[in-house]
Amino acid sequence: MTGRPGGGDRPLVVVLGASGFIGSPLTRALAARPVRLRLVARRETPVPDGAAAGIEVRTADLAAPGEIARAVEGADAVFHLVAATEAGWRVTEDDTAAERLNVGLVRDLAAALAATGRKGANRPVVVFPSTTTHRGVGPGGTVDPDQVKSPYVRQKLLAENVLARATAEGVLRGVALGLPTVFGHSPAATAPDRGVVAAMTRRALAGEPLTVWGDGSVRRDLVYIDDVVDALLAAHDHADRLLGRHWEIGTGTGVTLLSLFTGVSDAVAARTGRPAVPVVTVPPPDHADPADAEHVVVDPEPFHAVTGWRARVALPDALHRTAASLAP
Repeated sequence: MTGRPGGGDRPLVVVLGASGFIGSPLTRALAARPVRLRLVARRETPVPDGAAAGIEVRTADLAAPGEIARAVEGADAVFHLVAATEAGWRVTEDDTAAERLNVGLVRDLAAALAATGRKGANRPVVVFPSTTTHRGVGPGGTVDPDQVKSPYVRQKLLAENVLARATAEGVLRGVALGLPTVFGHSPAATAPDRGVVAAMTRRALAGEPLTVWGDGSVRRDLVYIDDVVDALLAAHDHADRLLGRHWEIGTGTGVTLLSLFTGVSDAVAARTGRPAVPVVTVPPPDHADPADAEHVVVDPEPFHAVTGWRARVALPDALHRTAASLAP
C-alpha cells in the first residue's frame, strides 16, 4: 500500500480498476477534488502530481475472496471500472473468468456494501460504466438478458440488474452509464486503448490498409475518453437524480465505419505527411460478435437534461488527438 493520506473528514472515493484505460484519467480528475481517494488495481497506480486529494494506492486481485469488501471499506462513493477487456471485449459463452469479473465482482460489491448497514443518504454512490448495445430504450428501461446475443453485453446487463436491485433495496445508490465506443488516449492515461479506433490508427501509422467488415455501413456513436471522464464525474455529482436507472452517454450522432476508418486514415496522413492509407471492405470473419453488425447511436439528451453534460470533443479533433498520441 502506498500513497499520500490525509483529510480524514473528507468523503472517501474508491476507484476499482484505477490503472486502466478509463480509470487512470478518471483518477487524475478525481485527484483535483478535496476528497480522500483510494485507488485499487492489479498493478501499481501512479499518484498524480499536485493532487488536492489525500491518496491511498492499493494493489489487489479483486476477484479473490474478500478483496472487494476490503477495497470499499468505508467508501462514500465507488467507481467500478473493472471489466474483462483483455481480449478486446470478445467474451465467449463459456468464459467463466470474464463472468466472474463482469458480473461476480458487482455481486461482491453489492454484498459488501449491504454488510455495512448504511441507509438513506449515507448509502454509498456506485457509478458503473456499462454498454449501450443492449438498449434502445430510455432511462429506466429494461431488457431481458436472455434476449441479448452478445455474451459481453449480456454480462454487463446482468451486472446493471444487480446494482438496480441493490439500489431498490436501499443498499447503495447505483448509476449505470451506457457507453458507446470509447476511444482516445488522454495524457493522464496509463493504460493503452485496445479499441477499434486505436487498432486502426496503429495500422495506418504502420502504412497498412484499413479493413472494414461488410460494406462499412454500420453506424456507431463514438465518444472521446476525456468526455467519458466528465460524464462519470457528472453521474457521481448528480447521483440522487439518476440512481437506479441506466443512462446513455454519447454524441447522439452515428458515423458509418467506412467514414470512421477514412477519417482515421486522413488523421494519420495529416500527422505523418505520408499519403493516406487505403480503406478496403472485407467479409466479416467467423469470430465476429453479433453486436458487431448492430447500429449503435445513443440518445444522450435525458442525461444532459439532468446533469448538463455533453460530449464536447468533435470526432475529427478526437481522431487527430489519437493519431498524435500513438505516433512514434
